[in-house]
Amino acid sequence: MAIYLNFTSAWLDSASMRSLLPLAAALLIAAPAWAGDLAVSLKTPSGAPVSDAVIVVETADGPPKGPIHFAGPYRMAQKDMQFTPFVLLVPVGAEVAFPNLDPILHHVYSFSPAKTFELKLYGRDETRHVRFDKPGIVSVGCNIHDDMTGFIRIIDTPYAAKTDGQGHAVIPDLPAGAATVRVWHPYLKAVRNEAVRTVTIPGAGGASLALAVELRPAPMKHAGY
Repeated sequence: MAIYLNFTSAWLDSASMRSLLPLAAALLIAAPAWAGDLAVSLKTPSGAPVSDAVIVVETADGPPKGPIHFAGPYRMAQKDMQFTPFVLLVPVGAEVAFPNLDPILHHVYSFSPAKTFELKLYGRDETRHVRFDKPGIVSVGCNIHDDMTGFIRIIDTPYAAKTDGQGHAVIPDLPAGAATVRVWHPYLKAVRNEAVRTVTIPGAGGASLALAVELRPAPMKHAGY
């Protein structure tokens, strides 16, 4: 944003000019930095898209202040003896619903340090809620059906997104400059299931990052009830 001040001596004396300078400085500080989008594409070495990967971008200035919202709903259902979605992205402080859509009982729990909880046996069309109040990764399971697994990633920055079925994600409105991109997937073959890259966000337009990542095989799941 450009700011122009035309100081004409015919109508501004030196005292008036001094009074306007702090205003001009404040306007310059308040002016937003140029921002760009980061488009991320993830595939396996064989070319298959990687969905359910969480992309988090860290900038030099840190995350902006204010509330954080991701595309909802903040909901992890139990359906066909699976957690749906498999990976859920929520901001810190979000309340997540856990509806049971199966014709059987489920007992949902987590022992993860970011959030330990237990939702004891409940049946079809019943819902329980849990609030996630600190950032981290929560592994969710069912105490009755051991092969049911889901993950909740709790984030304290708006600069995050989850890849879709085509392996694509876009993080909008990033400030210009160098940024660190963290790519996490529960089965990614890397330390802490995370790959880290550095990108530069331009002052205008956007940047792109295409990665080939290798995944571990998912645990075997058993069909039926």
